Amino acid sequence: MKGKLLKRLGDLNTKDCLWTYILRILSDGPVHAYSVRAEVRRRFGFQPGTVTAYRVLYSLTANGFVTKKADGRRKVYSITPKGKSELEAAVSFYKKQFKDLSVS
Repeated sequence: MKGKLLKRLGDLNTKDCLWTYILRILSDGPVHAYSVRAEVRRRFGFQPGTVTAYRVLYSLTANGFVTKKADGRRKVYSITPKGKSELEAAVSFYKKQFKDLSVS
């Protein structure tokens, strides 16, 4: 049971919250769309699906959290002030959760 629960917890806090990881990457500077998945894997240790990463980027753009510019045939994504604010809120949320769940 323990293994299943931890796997589910991991999935919920990685793949299901991919937007937080993408915003974190973009907070360090603009990134080409094709490199997002590799950067997530390198920095956070999991590999999101190709379509999933693009869907999340599309949603973040549609909601004003990131902007998209053409760089030749490639798309470059950058975080907006609204995206930075949302990332900061997510980090605060995780810090509070960690504090509340910590065992003495």
